[in-house]
Amino acid sequence: MKGVENPLGMHVILDLYECDPAVLDNIEEIERILTEAAEVANATIIDKRFHKFSPQGVSGAVIVSESHITIHTWPEHGYASVDVYTCGDHTMPLKASEYIIRELRCRRPALVKVDRGLLFRE
Repeated sequence: MKGVENPLGMHVILDLYECDPAVLDNIEEIERILTEAAEVANATIIDKRFHKFSPQGVSGAVIVSESHITIHTWPEHGYASVDVYTCGDHTMPLKASEYIIRELRCRRPALVKVDRGLLFRE
């Protein structure tokens, strides 16, 4: 094993605490935020799907040709779990993550970055 190639993708896992509950419970706003996050990431949107739960909460996914951006919200706790996963050298998942944190008005974000698809040269 001589070395590691560039990873195929980057997976940013976000635990977002102390977010604005009104934003977290607004399906239209959540769809707007994730759609714009995909654009900020320089990703190509293929499809979108969002669901509003009763009495509260939203789940959604923006499928991009480079992978996906997903969210599940708990407005009653001011919490959202978010995945931003993109492949390719042209995408910027960390910028998309920063955008989501700002738009959800998150005061206490926790972020984990995982390189995906590490290929080893022989």
